[in-house]
Amino acid sequence: MSADLAPVIAAGTRWLLTAFPPAPGAYSQALAEAQARQAVTLAAALRYPTPLDAQLLHLLGPGGSARLDWLSSADHGGDADAGWRTWVDETVISWAACLLADPALAVDAHRLVDRGQVGEVSRLTTPGDHERDAAPLLRHPDLLEPVATLHRALLLGLLDNENAALG
Repeated sequence: MSADLAPVIAAGTRWLLTAFPPAPGAYSQALAEAQARQAVTLAAALRYPTPLDAQLLHLLGPGGSARLDWLSSADHGGDADAGWRTWVDETVISWAACLLADPALAVDAHRLVDRGQVGEVSRLTTPGDHERDAAPLLRHPDLLEPVATLHRALLLGLLDNENAALG
């Protein structure tokens, strides 16, 4: 995966953790961040599979977090460092929400892109009790639904088309 996706991955991870905060404590924060980063990384690899895609992303920009902020009822008026929000990609966040809510879907997505591109995703694909306890909001399908539903059909269509081509 292209290093050009690093700003989108960092911003997406931060947005998910802001919208769906982890349980209290440093350990929970670290586990929740690992899960969010794995989900966003996998979603970004699906969305921008080639270096050319990543270059076009940098040329055109990812779109920002405005609609996601509205959907999640996030209040970011006091956020003095809001520049990172311009790197949030709505489709990547929606797909990451789908993957967080459905580990079986994450396994299918990882199988599709796993050519050494996304690294370790076991906290995403096979979450244990520690992961679920650390990120109860980030893993809650009902809470993720407004964001996940935005682009779920596109993700499912992509996975169906790719799996049919491979099969």
